[in-house]
Amino acid sequence: MDSSQAPWRLRLGSALRTVLACSIVGCTTLYGPESVRHTITFPAFSYVTTILIVSDATLGDALRGCWHVLCASIQVILPSMLILRLIGPSRFNFGLAAVAVALSSFLIALPGSTHLTAKRIAFGQTVIIYVGAVIQGAKTGIIIHPIHVAASTALGAVASILAMLFPYPHLAYREVSTELEYELALFCMDLHLFCIKIYVLHTHNEIVQCLGSSFMVVHPHLLELTRLIMDVQVRKICRFYAENASNRFNLLVEAFCAKGDMAAHNLITDARLLSKAGAKLIGSIKDKHEGMLWEKPWLRFLKPKRSDPGEKLQEMDMPIQGMEWALTTCTSFPVRMMDEELVDVLQIEKKQIALKLEQAMRSMPFDAATTPDMKGENTDRSPWTQKAISTNREDLSSFFFLYCMELLQDGPACILKNGEEAKIQESSQPKKQGKSRVKQMQSFHRENFVFAIKCSLSLGLAVLFGLIYNKENGYWSGLTIAISFVTERQATFMVANARAQGTAMGSVYGILCCFIFKKLTDLRFLLLLPWIIFTSFLRHSRMYGQAGGIAAVIGASLILGRKNYGTPSEFAIARTAEATIGLLCFVAVEILFHPSRSATLAKTELSRTLRAVQDCFKVISLHTDRKENLMELMREKQKKLKYHVRELQNFIAEAELEPNFWFLPFHCGCYNKLLISICKMTDLLHFTIHLIGFLSAASQMLGVTWEEIQEQIKNVLEHLVDKTGSLSKCLDKVLLVKSLEEIEKQLQMESVSQDLELGKSPNADVSTRLGYEETSISEIEKSFLQYTIRVADKTERNEVEEMLKSQMVLCLSSLGYCLNDLKREATETEKEIAELLKWENPTRHVNFPELLSKLHAT
Repeated sequence: MDSSQAPWRLRLGSALRTVLACSIVGCTTLYGPESVRHTITFPAFSYVTTILIVSDATLGDALRGCWHVLCASIQVILPSMLILRLIGPSRFNFGLAAVAVALSSFLIALPGSTHLTAKRIAFGQTVIIYVGAVIQGAKTGIIIHPIHVAASTALGAVASILAMLFPYPHLAYREVSTELEYELALFCMDLHLFCIKIYVLHTHNEIVQCLGSSFMVVHPHLLELTRLIMDVQVRKICRFYAENASNRFNLLVEAFCAKGDMAAHNLITDARLLSKAGAKLIGSIKDKHEGMLWEKPWLRFLKPKRSDPGEKLQEMDMPIQGMEWALTTCTSFPVRMMDEELVDVLQIEKKQIALKLEQAMRSMPFDAATTPDMKGENTDRSPWTQKAISTNREDLSSFFFLYCMELLQDGPACILKNGEEAKIQESSQPKKQGKSRVKQMQSFHRENFVFAIKCSLSLGLAVLFGLIYNKENGYWSGLTIAISFVTERQATFMVANARAQGTAMGSVYGILCCFIFKKLTDLRFLLLLPWIIFTSFLRHSRMYGQAGGIAAVIGASLILGRKNYGTPSEFAIARTAEATIGLLCFVAVEILFHPSRSATLAKTELSRTLRAVQDCFKVISLHTDRKENLMELMREKQKKLKYHVRELQNFIAEAELEPNFWFLPFHCGCYNKLLISICKMTDLLHFTIHLIGFLSAASQMLGVTWEEIQEQIKNVLEHLVDKTGSLSKCLDKVLLVKSLEEIEKQLQMESVSQDLELGKSPNADVSTRLGYEETSISEIEKSFLQYTIRVADKTERNEVEEMLKSQMVLCLSSLGYCLNDLKREATETEKEIAELLKWENPTRHVNFPELLSKLHAT
């Protein structure tokens, strides 16, 4: 699909499905049979349920939404009947209704296993039941009233499923493939012939024989049809990604072979644009993963250990990302080692890898339980490993580019024999996970408890003040925030502002439509349809987002999609006031439980992320000495690092949206650069650990001395450990305190006392450190290239050892590139933190290198 047309086509399709679902609700509640309209007494909540389920959904998502509706109804309806029976509807006043809503909301929000959508629907049902008891008083039916609420909710769920089925099922895979159409045609043809045979036969024995023979014909097509329906759902998006990855790979290879800087940079720019599109495709596959399981529920029992195919695609995407990094560090084009022979080899490899990418996507099932076998025929890789290797820095980038191509082909570890590969890739569960799991469970329960308290207080206060302000419209203060809760942090002010503006826009649109079409009351509902399409696009905007778009469509639906609620303008004013009351309660409770600003949390999380990076460096430095359970430990550390990176990304995004008030503006540009550097270091660590593992095993097989380069690796990693440790300490002691002057005085006193005891100048460490920074990168490059030359000059006895030596040359150069790039990104991180420190202290002159040296010394 054309990149410029694909987004609006997808959003238009989602909008039309939403229009269809709301039309079903509107026609049922406005023009349906009297018995149905008498049962659906809360059509407003039918619209709310429909919009919550059907927005950007597939059939699987709609089925999951129906399950959430059922779970929510079970949680709310039966307990509410019991409470109404025990207390009596006539005794419900404002305070008692608020207490009932608060206690019920706490019990609903407390279980961690309940999905957030089910909790939102249950919150809305709770508000309607108890506020309705206050409004209706003694006329409230103890059993009928909750049943009417459940029926109104069920209408929204049924409308969502019907909208996903017509005019054709909107599965996670949007179009039926040609292969599926072919099998379906064969199956229908055989079934048609079978019916003809049954029609012309007369005796019982002839019919039985016909059944047996026809089953033998129909059965293979039925099995193939079932297989295709099971696997075809995400195939198209996977093929989109395969095409994207293949195009990126081709562009990067062409850039590597380019004969001029301008041509290479243009190709790299095109590849970066495709990289962003590829990341969106992977995200789309991850989003559709759960919905697909609802479209195929039997697979939960057939294959319970199903993995996300998006994770597999991310692993395949990493070597292509590495190729892009290598090209960005090349100083000039064409690269130094390029010649006609290498160009021919690259063209052959390009065709083979493109074919393997396509085969992998076609053979990848939805569950992605196993990675497809991508090992093909081993090509002769000697043309690039036999090149004249010098101490030129550009060779490291070129060899890392070729190493990433090897990973896409079959990986360098595939030639290790006698179980060495198993030793490198051996994985087992860590033995000491009990304490960490207990801590995770305690943290999980604590977060659920805090979330339940927030929901309880917010809804209780909103219902109380909403009923006090306007008894007849007291629903809307609670309903407005019932569908707004999220389990994690969010930009509270931005969400509240978007919901308030969306509510106002939707209400004004509804009032204007009612004013223009005063006499055509039956046609007002049709004016809701274009508004739904408009708000479907509004949900994807940065200004309003999901919160504002949903509030806008609900605001118009409550005016144009219902009857007998009074004057539209009066209802809109009352509902807007009630929504404001609810949002104020929501913001107040959020501030009470999360008083820390997102900018402050971003600083804290940045320090934690740097400590996680430091832990990874420490683990890799241990890899040069011992290997026991090290891969498992590294996986655990990398998992922790990725968690902190995600948290940092969330805090940065939230801090960009929160108001500054009287604080300094959030330096989002600096934080985004820090995030890019840390993410790159995270990916480089993945390459580094596997390169060291392969080289340590290959050096033993070849009898090459590993200790010399091992010492160099340890020196580099120890320096990175010290650097990241100093940066995290700086964040803890400087950026997270109020007075920089006090810290400087304390550090100055400690530093002077230590220097006097040792008899040296206070600035000696600073000059030494700065001199090391200037020469360390070039030393890394030279040492690895010199060691690579010695390995390349080593003569081998057979073809296997010669191939292993070639792979070792490639991996040594790639390891040098990774360590060099890690050092470069750590230096960039230091520069950005220095800029952040100056931003936080604009009136002071900050000597950041000196400050880091003092922190490191103390």
